Amino acid sequence: FKENRKDDIWLVDFYAPWCGHCKKLEPVWNEVGIEMRNMGSPVKVGKMDATSFSSIASEFGVRGYPTIKLLKGDLAYNYRGPRTKDDIIEFANRVAGPLIRPLPSQHMFEHVQKRHRVLFVYVGGESPLKEKYIEVASELIVYTYFFSASEDVLPEYVTLPELPAVMVFKDGTYFVYDEYEDGDLSSWINRERFQGYLHVDGFTLYELGDTGKLVAIAVIDDKNSSVEHIRLKSIIQEVARDYRDHFHRDFQFGHMDGNDYINSLLMDDLTIPTIVVLNTSNQQYFLPDRHIESTEDMVQFINNILDGTAEAQGGDGLLQRIKRIIYDAKSTIVSVFKSSPLLGCFLFGLPLGVISIMCYGICTADTEGEVFEHEGAKKESGDRELTDEGSEEEQEEEKNGKYTELSDGELKQKDIMEKKKD
Repeated sequence: FKENRKDDIWLVDFYAPWCGHCKKLEPVWNEVGIEMRNMGSPVKVGKMDATSFSSIASEFGVRGYPTIKLLKGDLAYNYRGPRTKDDIIEFANRVAGPLIRPLPSQHMFEHVQKRHRVLFVYVGGESPLKEKYIEVASELIVYTYFFSASEDVLPEYVTLPELPAVMVFKDGTYFVYDEYEDGDLSSWINRERFQGYLHVDGFTLYELGDTGKLVAIAVIDDKNSSVEHIRLKSIIQEVARDYRDHFHRDFQFGHMDGNDYINSLLMDDLTIPTIVVLNTSNQQYFLPDRHIESTEDMVQFINNILDGTAEAQGGDGLLQRIKRIIYDAKSTIVSVFKSSPLLGCFLFGLPLGVISIMCYGICTADTEGEVFEHEGAKKESGDRELTDEGSEEEQEEEKNGKYTELSDGELKQKDIMEKKKD
């Protein structure tokens, strides 16, 4: 495979036998292989145990499992979309084809526009802008399609200030790239590759982090048909549609089903339905200071964020990082105990028991050491007393010696007195 892979285009799943996500992908991957073969696609589908062939996996930069890559010549394209059959096949067909697909007629343009919700088109002849467009396409082909067309192929409602030009068609309208207002072409295409309004999930929110846009989300329950849930979703949709020209450069709009993911992101329990604005670049978020009753309230809230009067919460500061560590640890423990109480008791009870025994042993050892030290001090003190004063026998002999000396003196004094008398 390593020697001959450049002769073909390969779609490879790098997996690990013990990986649960890899096992979940396996039936989907089998369906991908069967359908690609039935379609007559030039793409060959395979899978490789990255733990057995770690050198090849390392060569292609595989760091997690499963990793899906399309290998085309010297290039390796990472797949970062949903792990469904249709999405994987669409990715393979897009990347395996030409970087820039020509649109030779209006009929072809209309056909492609119906098939793709977001469409990037280069209009004009050879130019430095086209060279840059091709360079960006080679990088971002993993996300979207790139086309080229002449000016007479475009719909009649399109007006271009000058040629050459790069355009994006989406949400029933189009936007023209302006180098002075939009900056780098790669950054602009990365920002505009999403529709103005999305059904946001965890994966989409992760992808939106690369756009640099703020994400305004109505957090609702899709299964709840109450007026409040429907109303907040409609407000976000109306702002995304009616104020597209005002906010599309800075904001991405959408709704999210349920608050589980958003709670883990904000480290807080949000009551749904509600509206939250996320800054995915620095983990800040904004909550409205009053109830959003209308589209005008939402527009005012967005303007407050843009002019800096709305209070930002969260962030990636030191305190927030510490809070994140504590929150993640707490969430992990709770999830383990909820899924398997016995496993939770074993995983967390056993280490705590060992630590408790160690602490008890240390404390007990310190207490016994103090007792031995106290007894040693008493013994040493007693030895010093015996050394200074002598033993009882020595003290008795000393007393007897003194008594003997005193008796001899008295005898001598008596002899002297008797001599005086004589």
